[in-house]
Amino acid sequence: MPQIPDQTGRRIVVTGANSGTGKETATRLAAAGASVVLAVRTPAKGEDAAAAIRAAHPEADVEVRELDLADLASVRRFAAGILADDRTLDVLVNNAGVMAPPKRFETVDGFELQFGTNFLGPFALTNLLLPALLRSPDSRVATMSSIAAVPGRIRFDDLQWERGYNGWRAYAQSKLADLLLALHLHRLSVELDWPLMSTAAHPGYTRTNLQSAGRSLGRSQPVRSRNLALPFTQDVEQGSEPLLYAAAGPNATGGAYYGPSGAFGLTGPTTTASVPKSARKADLARSLWAVAEDLTGTTPPA
Repeated sequence: MPQIPDQTGRRIVVTGANSGTGKETATRLAAAGASVVLAVRTPAKGEDAAAAIRAAHPEADVEVRELDLADLASVRRFAAGILADDRTLDVLVNNAGVMAPPKRFETVDGFELQFGTNFLGPFALTNLLLPALLRSPDSRVATMSSIAAVPGRIRFDDLQWERGYNGWRAYAQSKLADLLLALHLHRLSVELDWPLMSTAAHPGYTRTNLQSAGRSLGRSQPVRSRNLALPFTQDVEQGSEPLLYAAAGPNATGGAYYGPSGAFGLTGPTTTASVPKSARKADLARSLWAVAEDLTGTTPPA
């Protein structure tokens, strides 16, 4: 989707919008006329991203707001601010995440860092923002998953990885959970006749700082990314296409999953991706949703 449809009049929240796929997504949506909220953990980095967007697109309507998905109090503050604006929210892009820290870390609320940041934070944010989203006659929630979801498994007996922590397996669980979130939200929107489309996407193997940032946590020296010269990787402009299609594609459909069309889904133009077997059971998504409601204390509006 090289050309984004006109987004004039639409308000969009993009999480993790200061770098990588989040920044590219925010930039292209703002260039298409959307009013974009850059939801970022570090406001200074968000302001740098906003300045870069305005430099490239002087008419861009962007603003920076603080959001730490690893802190449910921060999620609640952010959502309360959006609701207090008393404006319709048309799109929520759940993009931010952390990948494979070398050892187990916890969020402010005591959740394993990846499960909390990648899934529980976006889950709570989505529920809390639904009142604003449902004011729009054509709203969307686009959630970023990963090809790592394919081998993922939801460990209901140890969701927080208190036993036998493995960074990559914990990451796979969190990204499978994101896909289940998107699919169950679609089912809810159909059952409750909401004017909301829930979609999901994955970026294939896109070169961003995600691969190194998580693995650098707890280390005295940052880990250098080793993917720059690897074959079967793509730049952030191409890698953001599936998420952009999920968020703004004119022919996107609820409950669909979008990703690169190349070999093994690693690179290439956007296509409809096959939902992995690990995410196809509606009962699994329903069970995870119920657990997440209890853990976050958030539910969809009645």
